[in-house]
Amino acid sequence: MGQTIIEKIFSKHADHAVTAGEVVFIAIDSRTARDFGGANVVKNYEREYGDVPVDDAGKTFFTFDCVVPAKTIPYANNQQTCREWAAKQGVTVYDVKEGIGSHLAIENGLAWPGSTFVGTDSHLNILGSIGAFGQGMGDVDIAFIFKTGKTWFEVPQTMRITITGDLKYPATAKDLTLAIVKHLGAGGALGKAIEFRGPAIDNLPLDGRITLSSMVTEMGGIIGFIPPSPEITAMFEKKLGRPLDFAPADTDAHYCQDITIDISGLVQQLSRPGHPDDVVEVSELAGKPIVSVFIGSCTNGRYSDIKAVYDLVKGRRIQNHVVANIVPSTRNVYRRLLKEGILEGLFDAGFNISNPGCGGCASGQIGMTGSGEVSISTSNRNFKGKQGNGEVFLASPVTAALAALHGKISAFQGESS
Repeated sequence: MGQTIIEKIFSKHADHAVTAGEVVFIAIDSRTARDFGGANVVKNYEREYGDVPVDDAGKTFFTFDCVVPAKTIPYANNQQTCREWAAKQGVTVYDVKEGIGSHLAIENGLAWPGSTFVGTDSHLNILGSIGAFGQGMGDVDIAFIFKTGKTWFEVPQTMRITITGDLKYPATAKDLTLAIVKHLGAGGALGKAIEFRGPAIDNLPLDGRITLSSMVTEMGGIIGFIPPSPEITAMFEKKLGRPLDFAPADTDAHYCQDITIDISGLVQQLSRPGHPDDVVEVSELAGKPIVSVFIGSCTNGRYSDIKAVYDLVKGRRIQNHVVANIVPSTRNVYRRLLKEGILEGLFDAGFNISNPGCGGCASGQIGMTGSGEVSISTSNRNFKGKQGNGEVFLASPVTAALAALHGKISAFQGESS
């Protein structure tokens, strides 16, 4: 019997062949903590191990992205605790100006196809977008991994999802993702790994792959793998200065479930407040007034996401009553948008633009919604209280831009794109 992608990655990092259901101790290539949970990792480490050096300082990192810069004294204290401990340990800190940790892992080659990566971020399975294993864990577990460089996992079963049909504008990777979340439901992939396949998946650029993998958490999944394209492989070989040894699944690998989803004719999708899997077509809610828009997060804060908004609003103004916030995912994304004049165009259109980070997902970095406020967000979660007390609809950057332009939920009607 052949192996799935996760079985191959775990086998490599356990130094022996593994199968689903087996509990294995595996080596972790990169270990991180963010400003949320990072101080507790330090406290747990000091309590358990004192001043003993971490297993490998070159593989250990802090990434500050939740509340950047710190807007409360507790967050400021947490960040400073991490900085001081990192300095003693010789650990690199990606501080408040750099952006979202999972995206920095991709941009800086801290994760790569076939690698293992853990941290205090519930959406580190976003790294499945490059064919890496990423996983969020608690602060006690991360402290242990800082010390040992290893941890245990039960090898999950893998389900295979095949996408048929073509993805056509104005439907985007986010609409594809929401359609899959709707099909599976909040627990449809509970405790499982996913392998995504099909021409529409193969054709997704890196930004679109990030969007899809980032919402596997909302399907209940452990990780969602997309085998790297030749372009992504070449990108990482250049970053690492060596060939990659990523191994796709064997043709005779065992899958616990095979699902085919046809996206022919897919249109803009919208997730209704409180439940990411409560997905309907945008046309069903067209005309509903909105108050605010958030474009960003680890799901849709990349260059192409924000460029898609710019393409729709350039030379126009959003509605005066709409509070529209844009948060690029990283400093590199911000720099490119700045150099190309895109941020200036968005500013002129009426958007607020913030420094890189998690933005609307993280304790009000860019503000919260008030009771009765209807908001369109490109994030991955819309649970009550996550982005405030308002009603938060999840949507693509295209749908969010149209809502900002018209002051209401709107389907694409042939606007310039």
